[in-house]
Amino acid sequence: MKKIFYFLWTIALLTSCEDVVDVDTPTEPPRLSVDAVIRLDTTLTNTTARIRINLSSSFFDNNEPLSVKSVFIQNLDYTPEDPSKSNVLFFFEVAPGIYEGTKETSFFTTGKLSLQIEYNKEKYYAETEFVPTSPINKLEQGNESLFSGDETEVIISFTDDGTRDDFYIFDFDFNEYLVSEDEFYQGQEFEFSYFYGDSIKPGQEIDISILGADESFYNYMNQVIVQSSSGEQGPFQTPAATVRGNIFNITGIEDIDELQSIEQTNSFALGYFAVVQEFKQTITIE
Repeated sequence: MKKIFYFLWTIALLTSCEDVVDVDTPTEPPRLSVDAVIRLDTTLTNTTARIRINLSSSFFDNNEPLSVKSVFIQNLDYTPEDPSKSNVLFFFEVAPGIYEGTKETSFFTTGKLSLQIEYNKEKYYAETEFVPTSPINKLEQGNESLFSGDETEVIISFTDDGTRDDFYIFDFDFNEYLVSEDEFYQGQEFEFSYFYGDSIKPGQEIDISILGADESFYNYMNQVIVQSSSGEQGPFQTPAATVRGNIFNITGIEDIDELQSIEQTNSFALGYFAVVQEFKQTITIE
């Protein structure tokens, strides 16, 4: 059964009126800010993963690209068929604050993965596992509009996998994101419309992706999208309030099993570590 749902609340964020409000922003020392969301095309034999690392500054200011001592991902359950291959992927800085590493795609899709970063004699750690998603069935431009009449409608549909509970992150380009879960459409085709503001012009190409997510990543992105309002900075920059991700400062901790105990402390980096399947399509606006 096909269901249609219009995400009007998202558009309200994009087209709402602006008022000038003086607020006292909270002060907080700089934190490590890590964008370690690795998107996989599972049809590829090898994947070049990219991680961005910054140092957060004051609220509403840009982050500063950061050079760290080491960045690597270890697959805690991975045993390569070739003994010469390692279960560790080391990343190298290719531009200020941008680190890349290449590994066979199977390294990312099986087993538990840990991200480890060392900076300023402090160690940061996160764990995750690969999350699959569903491909896009249809992506087309619609004719409907909303409040101003100048919005551009894009219609997207996909079929949920009924054998599992799925969470989805939609990347609508231009730092615009949306989250959804399959509670009300499990195992069904789901179709909805997304509306862009009047900045979209005919002939413009838009890349739209559907990303897999576990419940934790879904909840994180939901909070960050609300706080960033999917504005110019985007939800993978420092939002206007601290949102706890899954990357923690483990300096001085010998047993990683203690990780759960420090998740409740203030010893964490901004950002998130996730390894997810991505399906992407491009649409040209008429």
